[in-house]
Amino acid sequence: MLKVEHIFGGYHQTPIIHDISFQVGKGEFLGILGPNGCGKSTLLKMISGILNPTSGTVFIDGVPIEKHSPKELAKKMTVLPQIQSNAFSTTVRETVEIGRYPHQTGFFSSWSEEDEKAVVKAMELTDVRKYQNTNLEFLSGGERQRVFIAQALAQSSELLLLDEPTNHLDIAHQKQILDMLRQEVTEHGMTVVAVFHDINLASLYCDRLLLMEAGRVKAYGEPHEVIIDRQIMEVYDARISTQAHPEQPKPQMAILPDFEVPEKETMVSLSNIKKGEDYIAFIADFPLKVLSSAVHNAGMGWYRAFINRTVPPEYDIENVQNEFLQYLVHQGFSPTNTVGMMTAVDTKKAVIREYQASFGSLIVIVTAGVGNAIDVSLAYERKAFQPIGTINTWVIINGKLSDEAFVQGMMTATEAKSKALQSENVMDKLTNTIATGTPTDSLLVAATQQGEYMQYAGPITEVGKMIAKGVYEATVEAIQIYKREME
Repeated sequence: MLKVEHIFGGYHQTPIIHDISFQVGKGEFLGILGPNGCGKSTLLKMISGILNPTSGTVFIDGVPIEKHSPKELAKKMTVLPQIQSNAFSTTVRETVEIGRYPHQTGFFSSWSEEDEKAVVKAMELTDVRKYQNTNLEFLSGGERQRVFIAQALAQSSELLLLDEPTNHLDIAHQKQILDMLRQEVTEHGMTVVAVFHDINLASLYCDRLLLMEAGRVKAYGEPHEVIIDRQIMEVYDARISTQAHPEQPKPQMAILPDFEVPEKETMVSLSNIKKGEDYIAFIADFPLKVLSSAVHNAGMGWYRAFINRTVPPEYDIENVQNEFLQYLVHQGFSPTNTVGMMTAVDTKKAVIREYQASFGSLIVIVTAGVGNAIDVSLAYERKAFQPIGTINTWVIINGKLSDEAFVQGMMTATEAKSKALQSENVMDKLTNTIATGTPTDSLLVAATQQGEYMQYAGPITEVGKMIAKGVYEATVEAIQIYKREME
């Protein structure tokens, strides 16, 4: 659809674009990224024919752009530049109707049914039909942006060039416009080339990205090939970190600020533990980075409080999300700042251990109910779900862990727990083999993210050794307490 071959150019004698080449196929969405002044908008002007390159060629459908007549080009390509602050005294409908100009024939062209359908559809897709009789000057910047996008859509061309299409839009309308463009690309074969300032939006919606630096191509490819920490930091001169989007296989970027954090208490200890009537909690004065398999706020995040709560055997697990949230509020915990677990074991019997180490210190808290312990290697033989009998484990570290260390810490703790069950000869009653855990075990690893940095937490590292020792010893003691209670 679009092919750019070795274009150079700029304004007057000032070179801005240097030897840029790429191509975009029919039904693809390309995002152009780069810092201010790198030449993004200039490149878009050259692609559209507004600005002629000093050398190189832009092809539309295999034909050099200058070989197309203006009206023929307008049928093939629509250009939406950055929105201007001034607005003409025309209505929304009149503005959108201008998009149909390339499809008119003759001096006294009549308005066709196809024209009407295109205009109405464009206004509905951009949610501006309700303003169709309103003059542009009475609309906000975001509303006007949507009107001009509607005008571009009404043109019904195969190639759409957009310069910062989400500029001035709130997040709801950003999503609406980009969802709509993505749908047009996927379902109707439209080709879209858009300049973005928002790297995360470009990654989420585009098939390919072109990253520019000083008028040149720094990187070109799929989002995961372009949004790489080192590469983005070099181009934008800013510290960032990337991670996966929670629903799509696309990288997302987080900015890492360089401001100094005021000095404050950055250590935790046994004094942070609180016991309630039916729970044990760990409450810090500052957020800890946490990875957990909890029932409330599972996954990776930053939290100040952890709670392990005793529930009766007949607890309604189907309503756990709403019920647990209400419980936290009733107990005075912030639902957005608390990780929550449940157990059928009396949390007053929780085993608490603290260990000093070269990197700092480590706290382990374990509750263990092993009445329905299972051998995971034979779990496939079980037909019924047996939720009772949870081993809940917390590992809280005064130290700084990498993401890899968090995962390895979970693995080390799980291995230590399984070894404790073996040492205590806990059996799977169904298979009569040594158990490895229970059906609903839960695990939390938290770190203050202050002090010594630890890249790894496997069993041969210092932190891994302490996790293994602490979880093993605490789990053994917790199992022994449970056994005595059951006698």
